[in-house]
Amino acid sequence: MACPRKLTIASNRLENALAGKAFLLMDGGMGTLVQQAGLHQVHQNPDLLNLTHPADIQAIQHRYVEAGSDCITTNTFGSNRLKLEGTGATVAEVYAAAAAIAKAAGASLVAGDIGPTGQLLEPMGTLAFEEAYDIFAEQARAAEAAGCDLIVVETMTDLREIKAAVLAAVENTSLPVFATMSFGEDGRTFLGTTPAIAASTLSALGAQVVGLNCSLGPNEIAPLARQMAPFSRCPLMAQPNAGLPRMVDGATVFDVGPEAFAQAMLPIIEAGVTVVGGCCGTTPDHIRTLRQLVDGQSSPAAARPGNAAPSFPNPRYCPAFTVTSAQEMANLPEGEVQVAVIGERINPTGKKKLKAALQAGDFDYLVGEAVAQQRADADILDVNVGVPGLNEAAVLTRAVETLQATVPLPLQIDSSDPAAIEAACRHYTGRPMVNSVNGKRANLEAVLPTVARYGCTVVGLTLDEDGIPSTAEGRLAIARRIVDAAASYGIPKEDVAIDCLVMAAATNQSEVREILRAVTLCKQELGVRTVLGVSNVSFGLPQRPLVNSVFLAAALGAGLDMPILNPLSPRYRDTVNTFRVLNGQDGGARAFLEAYAGASDPYDGPASAGETASATAHAGAGASSAAAAATAATPEAAARSEQCPIAIPKAFADDADAVRVMVDLVLSGRSAPMAAATESLLERHDPIAIINDIFVPVLDVVGARYESGAFFLPQLMASAEAVKAGFDVIRERTAGERPTASDATATTAGANAAATATVAGASATDEATAAPHAIVLATVEGDIHDIGKNIVKMLLENYGFPIIDLGKDVAPEAVLAAVQQTGARLVGLSALMTTTVGAMERTIRLVHERCPDAAVMVGGAVVTQEFADSIAADFYAKDASESARIASAFFAK
Repeated sequence: MACPRKLTIASNRLENALAGKAFLLMDGGMGTLVQQAGLHQVHQNPDLLNLTHPADIQAIQHRYVEAGSDCITTNTFGSNRLKLEGTGATVAEVYAAAAAIAKAAGASLVAGDIGPTGQLLEPMGTLAFEEAYDIFAEQARAAEAAGCDLIVVETMTDLREIKAAVLAAVENTSLPVFATMSFGEDGRTFLGTTPAIAASTLSALGAQVVGLNCSLGPNEIAPLARQMAPFSRCPLMAQPNAGLPRMVDGATVFDVGPEAFAQAMLPIIEAGVTVVGGCCGTTPDHIRTLRQLVDGQSSPAAARPGNAAPSFPNPRYCPAFTVTSAQEMANLPEGEVQVAVIGERINPTGKKKLKAALQAGDFDYLVGEAVAQQRADADILDVNVGVPGLNEAAVLTRAVETLQATVPLPLQIDSSDPAAIEAACRHYTGRPMVNSVNGKRANLEAVLPTVARYGCTVVGLTLDEDGIPSTAEGRLAIARRIVDAAASYGIPKEDVAIDCLVMAAATNQSEVREILRAVTLCKQELGVRTVLGVSNVSFGLPQRPLVNSVFLAAALGAGLDMPILNPLSPRYRDTVNTFRVLNGQDGGARAFLEAYAGASDPYDGPASAGETASATAHAGAGASSAAAAATAATPEAAARSEQCPIAIPKAFADDADAVRVMVDLVLSGRSAPMAAATESLLERHDPIAIINDIFVPVLDVVGARYESGAFFLPQLMASAEAVKAGFDVIRERTAGERPTASDATATTAGANAAATATVAGASATDEATAAPHAIVLATVEGDIHDIGKNIVKMLLENYGFPIIDLGKDVAPEAVLAAVQQTGARLVGLSALMTTTVGAMERTIRLVHERCPDAAVMVGGAVVTQEFADSIAADFYAKDASESARIASAFFAK
C-alpha cells in the first residue's frame, strides 16, 4: 500500500469514518436540482454558477444540509483547466467560490470535487499521463487552498486517469482522498475495469476511501459493492443514481423515489459500505430517508467480523497477493494454495531476436511474445528490457504502455535499475509486481519507497552484501529482513513474495534441496508468497525441459506459488495443469478434463516424438487453441498452429498460412507487421477480396469477442488499428482506381460500406462530405464530455467509415446543418450528463423533421435502450463496438 502520509483530518466524525468506525453521509445529485431551478442553460459549464449564481447553489446545498448530509461536495465536477478554457475563470477562483458556498450552506465537512478531464489518456487518446496529473494537481491544490476538508475524485471510468488523479491529490495535499469509479451493467467500466480491480488498485495507491458512483441505481450497485469489499483495505463508498433516466413531457426523470432508494441502499450497507450518498437524480428527499436508514444501523465497528484484518479499516478486506492490470487480476488469497504462472519470454537474456528488437525500437515484437504467452495461459507477464546502451527507464516505460494497450494480463516490472522501476510503475495502469528488491540495505532504501508510493507488490531476492546463502536458514534470514523492511514503509507482508533464487544443479547440486527447504520455511515462518525462476536449475544439463519440469513439480510441492517459466513449454504446462487439480485450484478438474480427456500418453510414442508430443496430443483431442499454441517455439509458429477463427476462402487456399498470420495480427492488435502482410497478399490477390474475405470477417470475430467479454476496449481498438494499417496499404495501392460499391461482393453485413469507403480513399474526415457512407458525430448541446464520442469515432474510422466530427456541446441546429450540407444518412449523438439528455431529444426531433431519410443512433453513460426509445432514436449503441455493427448493417441495406 502507499507509504503512509500525515493527513489533515478536520473533525472526529471524519476521523472515525476514515477508521471504519462510523458512517459518513454525503449529499446527492447537483445536476438534477440545477435543471429544476432552470439554471442548466445559463453556462456551458455549470460550475461557473459558483461565480454568477452563488445564492442558487448555496440554496441547493443548504437543502442537503437540512436533509442530514455530513459532507457537502463542491460544485466543481468540471473545474479543470481544460473545461474552463475560454471562460475567463481560473481553477483557483472556481474552487474558492465553491468551497465558500458550501461552508455558507452550513456544511459540517466540505469535499473538493474532481471529475474526469473529459479527454482520453494515451495511448488510446491524446492526453499524456503527466499532463493529466498536472491538471488534477492544480485542482487538488486549489481545493486545499479553498479550505476543503477532503477531496472526492469521482465518476471515473479509466483506471489510468483515476490513478493520475489520486496520485496528484495524495502527493500535493494533506487531505483525505475519496475515489470512486462508474461501472456499466456488465460490472465493468467502459475500459474493462472490474470493481475488484478498482478497489485493490486504488486502496493500495493511497486513497482513504474507495467506491462506486453514478451510472447505475442502488439495486445494480449492490452486487458490485459486494465484489469490491474483499479487495479494499480502506472504507467503501457508494453513491448510486436514483435509477435510470427517462423523458417525461420533455423533462428528465428518474424512477427510484426516496423511500425505495433508502430500502435499496440497505444491501449496500450490509455489503460493508460505510460512506453513502446519492448521485444523478437523487434529491434532498433521498438523502433524508438515507439519513434515517443510516441512523438506524449499528456502528460499523460493532459489526466488525472476528476474522477481520486488524491493521485495515475495512473489516471485509481479505489479505491477498494481488497484481492487476486495467482489465485482469492475478489474486492469491492468504491461506489458499494457488498457483499463478509468470511468463518469462520478454527478457533479452539469451534471446538475440528480442535484444535486437529492443535496440531497433520494435515494440511490436514484444507484443507478439506477450500475446503468445497469454494464449498459453500465463497469469502474469515478466517485462525486462535490460540491454546495455539503452535508456532503460524510457524503454521500460514504453514497453509497459505498449503491452497494456494490447494485452490485458498484469505485468511484472523486472529491472535492477531503481529509476527504471519508478518510471514504469508510475505509468502502469493497475498494480504492478516489481522484480525486484534484495537484502542489501542500499537496494531496500532505493526500491521500497517506489513500491509503497505506487501500491505495488514486490519480489524479494534472498541475497545481500555477502551474496546468496548456501543454506535454507540463511535465505530465510534475508527474507525476514526484507519483509520487516517492507513493513517499515507501510507495505504489508501479503504484498511481498520471496524468491529463494534457483541455482544450477550442475554446479550447485546440494543447494537444490536447500532451495526447496527455503521455500517451505518462508511459507511457514513468514506467511508470504514465493517465486522461483524455474529454468535456472537445468543450466549445463542435457534434456533441460525434463529437468525443469521435475524441479517445478518438486517446488510446487514445497510451496511455490508463482513459477517464472516459459508458458509455451508443454512440459511446464502439463505440470502446472496437473498440480492445479491436486491442490484443488482447478475445481472439479474441469480445465484438466477439457484439455486432456482422450489425449494419448506422450511417452507411449517413439522417443523421437519428444517435447511436442504431449501438447500435440492435447490439441488433437479437442483441447483449447491455447494448448495448440503452446506447442510452438515462437509466436509466429503459434499463430500458424492455431485454428483460424475465420473460414479460409478457396481463393486464398494457397496462402492459408499467410491468412492465419494476418488474422492473428489483427486479433493480437499488431499494427506494425500488418502493412507487410497486406503488401504480400496484394501481390497475388484482389484488394476487395482481402477486405471482404479477411478484414471484415476478422473484425466480426473481434466484435464478437468484445461482446462476450473476451476482449476489452483497448484490445478492440488495437485490433481495429491493425485492420486500418492494412486498409491504408490497400488504399495507397489502389489510389485512382476508385472502385464502386458494386465492385465489392461482401458476405458480411457492412462489408460493402467499409470496403468501398476505404478502397476509394474516403476514410479521412476531410473527404467525408463526398462519401456515401459518412457519419455525423456530436456530443449534444450543453455536454462538454466527449470521451465516448471520440472512441466511437476512432473505431468507426478504423472500420472504414468517413466521420464528420462536430465536437462537443453541439447545438441541434449545427447537427442538422452538417447533415444537410454533407448528405450524411447516419448521425451519432452522445451524452454523459443527465442535464443534457433533453438536448439529445431536441436534436433527434429536428433531424427527423428536416431530414427524414437520416437515422440517428444514440449512446452515452446516461442513455439506455428504454431512454433511446422514448426520445425516438433509431438506434441505441450501448458501446463503441455496437455503433460499428449498427453502421455496418445500416449502410448494407
